[in-house]
Amino acid sequence: MTDGFSFTSDGAIGRLTFRRPAKMNAITHEIWSAIPDVVARVEADPELKVLLLTGEGPHFSAGADIGEFRTLRATAEAVTTYDRAVDAAVAALTGMRKPSVAMIQGNCIGGGCQLSVACDFRFAAGDARFGITPARLGIVYHFASTRLLVSLVGPAHAKYLLLSGELVGAARAREIGLVHDVFPAAELEAATARFVETLCSRSQGSVRGMNRIIEKIVAGQTEPDQETEDLRLSVLHGADYAEGVDAFLARRTPEFTD
Repeated sequence: MTDGFSFTSDGAIGRLTFRRPAKMNAITHEIWSAIPDVVARVEADPELKVLLLTGEGPHFSAGADIGEFRTLRATAEAVTTYDRAVDAAVAALTGMRKPSVAMIQGNCIGGGCQLSVACDFRFAAGDARFGITPARLGIVYHFASTRLLVSLVGPAHAKYLLLSGELVGAARAREIGLVHDVFPAAELEAATARFVETLCSRSQGSVRGMNRIIEKIVAGQTEPDQETEDLRLSVLHGADYAEGVDAFLARRTPEFTD
């Protein structure tokens, strides 16, 4: 366990939990820097199929720990170093082949919202609040994270969030596509678990291959390349394809081996 941050595994699920409830799980430079290692650990572990992000206590994360900015972002060089850690954390999440799911309660603001957008899926409690607030701090938002946000909610909603720095509730977040679904707080854990179980039950070759292709499309690729063709062809020679077709024809639930 890193200070303010823990990683645990339970069966096929890796769980990354922000643990600074007294600071509304504000993300320190140390936490930003640790995220790529956690992602690499999940990707390398054949037993793990999904990474789940959440926060301890009533909040997901109120964002980056602004208390560090006067020391860790005091000069242009220091800002570059700090931003490099943020960009690496976001890139690690967006580059995952295995799915990532953010389970969000309370505040999901600034860097917390940035990390949730970098995940493949976002499920929120009804009390969740979302915002991205660089305009309140005199900061221009990271290019890669801006691209992800625009891809997710469209340019008009991205401009509203980024230029105003205003917060939106969970219902509005669902309306604009910032989250996939909203549940009463007491039901969030169970509802998210059901979806994670669904992901784990699918062909992992299909899940990881399609996740990679979608990542390339979001990054601007418009035509297939050798990697996308290889991803499609590789599963056709695997056991999952034969099992999936056989299960469909036999009207039974498939039992994928990967």
